[in-house]
Amino acid sequence: MASGGAIAGQTGKAPLDDVMLAMDVVDTLRHEQNLVARELGATAREAELIERLRKIYRDQGIEVPDHILKEGVKALAESRFTYAPPPDTFSTRLARLYVGRQRWGRPVLIGVALLAVVLGGYFLVYRPYQASMEAAARVELAEELPARMDEIYQQIFNETKVQSALEVAQPWVERGKAAAGRGDREGALAAIDQLESIHATLLAEYSITIVNRPGESTGIWRFPEDNTEATNYYLVVEAVGPDDALVTLPITNEETGQTEEVSTWAIRVPDVTYESVRTDRQDDGIIQRNILGIKQYGFLDTDYAMPVLDGAITQW
Repeated sequence: MASGGAIAGQTGKAPLDDVMLAMDVVDTLRHEQNLVARELGATAREAELIERLRKIYRDQGIEVPDHILKEGVKALAESRFTYAPPPDTFSTRLARLYVGRQRWGRPVLIGVALLAVVLGGYFLVYRPYQASMEAAARVELAEELPARMDEIYQQIFNETKVQSALEVAQPWVERGKAAAGRGDREGALAAIDQLESIHATLLAEYSITIVNRPGESTGIWRFPEDNTEATNYYLVVEAVGPDDALVTLPITNEETGQTEEVSTWAIRVPDVTYESVRTDRQDDGIIQRNILGIKQYGFLDTDYAMPVLDGAITQW
């Protein structure tokens, strides 16, 4: 009907029935391919072609005026009712894309919505969170961790009764602050752990007592793997606090290299100490001198009543 409207606009006066007849004439000519090729492609007169068309319609019982036949022949020659696709340009591609929007619109909208959610989450949630975490890390390294080191050092200074505790703690403060300054959080935390361990040692107060109970070992001996000609002697001990409760301490097993939290372990001693305790027990079954050492509040080291050696074991 759009093509018919075009003819009406061009003629200005043609009624709708005439336009429809002209369109039908064109359609008839288009279906009569042999006739069109023979007549329009040759130099035969227009009257002969019109006469042929008139006969076709008359055979169908339709009377078509000559001006309609002429208009139809002219319209066919001008391709007036023939659809010619537009050139394949960017604009026509956009138009076809728009026409087919019902087919691709929903998936695209869903994809755009998902992309918006992802980008919104990244820029509105993740990036601000990441920035806040980075800012918090900078504050921790620049202020919080160094302040914690100074705080523990001050506690050590207040609690210690020996200068050696400060001499041990000060290098850890310097080492920890240097680590924080270069962004090494793990190094700074390791320094804090060492300072806290020094402080905990100063606060500890206990006696190292030789175990002397029926059915339990008081002393043991071992042959070291690297020297089977030698013998290592150990006394089994436990840490007892002022309230007679057992105290748990970090003890490194020299045979395994592992540090364990225990209240009972075996301290390596010279053979003379081992024999002295064995003889004491054999006398009457009771160890008279059962206090091997005393750890006092405010001190780092234990004062031993008998000679001991470096080394301990936690399993036997």
